[in-house]
Amino acid sequence: ILWRLWFDLRVPLVLRRIKADVFVSPDGYASLTTKVPQCLVVHDLGFLHQPDAYKAIHLGYLRRRLPRFVRRARQVATVSHFSLRDLQQQYGVPDEKLTVVYSAVKESFRPLPYAAQEEVKAQYTGGHEYFIYAGALQPRKNIINLLKAFSLFKKRQRSNWKLVLAGRMAWKNDELLQLLATYKYRDDVVLTGYVEEPELVRLIGAAYALVYPSFFEGFGVPVLEAMKCGVPALTSQDTSMSEIGGTAALYFDPKEPASIAEMMMYIYKDEDGRARLIEEGFRQAAQFSWERTAEALWESILKTAPLSP
Repeated sequence: ILWRLWFDLRVPLVLRRIKADVFVSPDGYASLTTKVPQCLVVHDLGFLHQPDAYKAIHLGYLRRRLPRFVRRARQVATVSHFSLRDLQQQYGVPDEKLTVVYSAVKESFRPLPYAAQEEVKAQYTGGHEYFIYAGALQPRKNIINLLKAFSLFKKRQRSNWKLVLAGRMAWKNDELLQLLATYKYRDDVVLTGYVEEPELVRLIGAAYALVYPSFFEGFGVPVLEAMKCGVPALTSQDTSMSEIGGTAALYFDPKEPASIAEMMMYIYKDEDGRARLIEEGFRQAAQFSWERTAEALWESILKTAPLSP
């Protein structure tokens, strides 16, 4: 109700008062009552593919309203070609109404000096190498299968490596908490809780590799953050991740812990392969910048309400 009151009552009043030419909604919510042309940014349709990962009130709102929002908007920007195709398949959005506006990450994500890496490892893992997952801990992110894969890795390699889960405990985590309570390698799993961006840069920059097993992503920001930091990315072969990672990442089946573990063991054993991924990662990450994002979004805005010459 609050969302509807805001977008259908309050937003039109504000737009009329400031005589807006365009309403740009970066969260994909539209006003169904304003006459001002609208440009929506729809990041993904995860709620259609992974409904169990959403709160019931949010899920119901998106199912009822997003199709209407997309129809009402004059232009829809989205963050990957994967999401563009999904919008076309789910809602029949025509090509001329869609623009891909890739996301990017801040310049603070950069390689960490060796001494700083050692400090991070001493602080979090007793000086040991580690895999890192970065993001909220919720069902869509597939943490259960990541833990199962880490068990396979530990059994086969018998190493002292750790797994760092860097992110807040979100929702629907009863299964995760139950698994952790009896997890054989619990002492090798580090839960940081929510971390501010400067600390996240340190944690990713000191990791041996990022493992990002999400079931569904419209873009997959942590993959790009890792590549910018000079850290290899191991991620899901599904949805948008292969589009963002290109040939600079390793891919696995997120539904199969053995597939995830196989890539973890590969990066553990093959130092030359790791070095190659790091170099390719720098080149791949260079294709994404906020300047390019701004240019693409501006094009979408101009299509929404073309400026007079």
